[in-house]
Amino acid sequence: MTAAAPTIVATCGGLNGGDWTDSVYGPLLHHAIELAEVSGRAPRVTHINTAGGDQRHIEGAELEAARVAGVEASHVRFFPHPNISNLREHLLSQDVVWVSGGSLVNLLAVWRAHGLDRLLAEAWEAGVVLAGGSAGALCWHEGGTTASYGPDISAVPDGLALLPGSLGVHWDSDPKRRPAHLAAIAEGTLADGYALEEGVGLVYRGRQLVDVVAERDGATAWRLHRTGDSITETRVTPRVLRHEPTDRSDRSTFTPPIEEARQPR
Repeated sequence: MTAAAPTIVATCGGLNGGDWTDSVYGPLLHHAIELAEVSGRAPRVTHINTAGGDQRHIEGAELEAARVAGVEASHVRFFPHPNISNLREHLLSQDVVWVSGGSLVNLLAVWRAHGLDRLLAEAWEAGVVLAGGSAGALCWHEGGTTASYGPDISAVPDGLALLPGSLGVHWDSDPKRRPAHLAAIAEGTLADGYALEEGVGLVYRGRQLVDVVAERDGATAWRLHRTGDSITETRVTPRVLRHEPTDRSDRSTFTPPIEEARQPR
């Protein structure tokens, strides 16, 4: 099975700490798997850690988390060279592609050098759920803000543009992110968009936002809109996911999130 429509889950989340194992799939990653609507077999999830330099110890934690979750996991890596001879065939056979965080700039450069950007777009259109956290969420948008160049936050306006607008991440955990992102929108470097606090995710069907979800109470998303010289931040209250996989009835019904405006910047 594949998703009912091209689907992207852009989050500030992914693997969480486990009680028995080092890492477990968090509710946001589980939700991405549920949206793939797999039945009769184990879901297939391929992890892509380009943004973090394809570190093998990260792969080990992901494989253990996948085993606990009953998932058939694999990895696509590019260092020191691609580990899969037919990337297109591999991606189209997956249910979910999960992209981890790190350097957005390096991720985009490596993917484009190997043509992975085009292959991911094809997989998305074929119903493979594209998802990820931090850089793995920013990459799908027209642009975003990143620490790829060093400790300062920089705007990157040339994302893959599968999704409209810009995205900001770590809105509540990194005090440098919000002012840098709002300034980039005010200057016109980045388009209007959304920002995510830790543990929050946006769910898109095609290029339309259809759900806002969170793995913890109190976390929120923000809609960012430029009006003249000011930026309006509107709180978007997410639907909190249960820790166990949600059932089909929960997925098929979407209640519009509650929005609450914050004083313009």
